[in-house]
Amino acid sequence: MLASWSFLLPFGAVVFCGAAVQRLAGIGFGLVSAPFLVLLVGPMDGVALANCAGVAISGAGLAATWRRVRLRAMVPLVAAAAVTVPLGATVARRLPEPVLLTAMGALLTLLVLLLVRGVRVPVLRGTAGAVAAGAASGFMNSSAGLGGPAVSLYAVNAGWTAREFVPNAQFYGLVVNVFSLVAKGTPHLTRPVWLLGAAALSGGLVAGHLLAARTSEHRARRVVLALALGGGLVTLAKGIGGLSAT
Repeated sequence: MLASWSFLLPFGAVVFCGAAVQRLAGIGFGLVSAPFLVLLVGPMDGVALANCAGVAISGAGLAATWRRVRLRAMVPLVAAAAVTVPLGATVARRLPEPVLLTAMGALLTLLVLLLVRGVRVPVLRGTAGAVAAGAASGFMNSSAGLGGPAVSLYAVNAGWTAREFVPNAQFYGLVVNVFSLVAKGTPHLTRPVWLLGAAALSGGLVAGHLLAARTSEHRARRVVLALALGGGLVTLAKGIGGLSAT
């Protein structure tokens, strides 16, 4: 991959924005950045890079919040995700790029619209709901870097507060992104790209921390969802364009 400025600048901006949004709202790197990373470096490396960032961001967040993790509630979510992560990785490797882009864009757009409407799904409650959400999240995380929305829908239906959700989402994100990287491997990027990604990630976390003190939770959530919807629509458009050209 050529590390030209025409690539490095948008790449750094995407990682920076995703990290800032994640620090600001507790979730969002995959929602905001994964679609654009896929467009920049390809489906496999883009999703794997989103998984790497998820490990780093969740691990950093847990350093301060690990005492509030509800391990008993996390067990069915994580166990179900562990089963479906390999399936998602296999599907991502075998689908043609235009098909994968179209599926990712459509799925992300649908999930964002469900979150915007605050959809309540009775099946996503209790242990059975945790298993269903974990299974869906594990598959989507390894195939598209989009494991967060399914867990968010579960948290909404389970009645979790924001204070409860953030540390548990960080724990889940750390574990499931590690699963995804084990199943697929790390992205194949040059050293300058890795260094830029690390610097942009660190800078985004600092910027998000500074913004968090001045931004309400409601407004932060709206920013995440608006950016995610835009990413989903752009990815969907590119996928459909690729299908039309074949």
